[in-house]
Amino acid sequence: MPHTTRVLRSEWTKIRSVRSTLWTLATALVVTVGLSAVFCALTASQFDNLGERQQATFDATQTSFSGSVLGQLAMIAFGVMVVSSEYSTGMIRSSLAAVPQRTVFLAAKIFVATMLVLVVGMITSFLAFFVGQALLGENSVSIQDEGVLRAVLGGGVYMTLLALFAMGISFVLRSPLLAFAILMPFFFLISNILTGVSATKDYAQYLPDQAGKTLTAVVPESLNRPYGPYEGLLIMVAWTVAALIAGWIVLKRRDA
Repeated sequence: MPHTTRVLRSEWTKIRSVRSTLWTLATALVVTVGLSAVFCALTASQFDNLGERQQATFDATQTSFSGSVLGQLAMIAFGVMVVSSEYSTGMIRSSLAAVPQRTVFLAAKIFVATMLVLVVGMITSFLAFFVGQALLGENSVSIQDEGVLRAVLGGGVYMTLLALFAMGISFVLRSPLLAFAILMPFFFLISNILTGVSATKDYAQYLPDQAGKTLTAVVPESLNRPYGPYEGLLIMVAWTVAALIAGWIVLKRRDA
């Protein structure tokens, strides 16, 4: 236990001492809340011009998280930097020399990152919701309405799982440039393209970010998914666990 405590403290020191990782979390918060506020303000001003179907399936809660489209990229960047920065600087050799039990090393890094991202993710989610609902005016919903609190909590969980997924992939790739080159275009562009193409739509809606969107949905018709938020959570957890297991296997088998 004392050894594990020292490893946890070491991982916390690493994250805290690298300013770029903390600035990345701050960026995720500001971008998500700021862009969501803009989208909510625009939606409120144009709501009467929406079609009947759009108004009937309007999800005020999920509209509060519109900015997460870009905010999620900052969370992915955090996950990449927490892991791959050690490989790019060569510090991974010192880390593994100090903690030869690689499973303990991985678990400590994941635990510290999870706690930090979860706190920031929840703060971001609640801020985005309350600011967004204030701007939506008469089209807003209350945190006490059915399914709303679950969706707001889901927003924080979604951001946390994205960061962990990025960490798992980064342990596999071990290069920040390669991780960014694959993850950023995939989540920002490719996933949405695949979802919009009829030939790939049925498969693309099971991708991690597409499944994660259901976590913040209260009106199922707004997303047109064949599954609900709890199934979406299981899908995203499965992706995240698979990525972390792959990262663990690579960490165990390859030299630093």
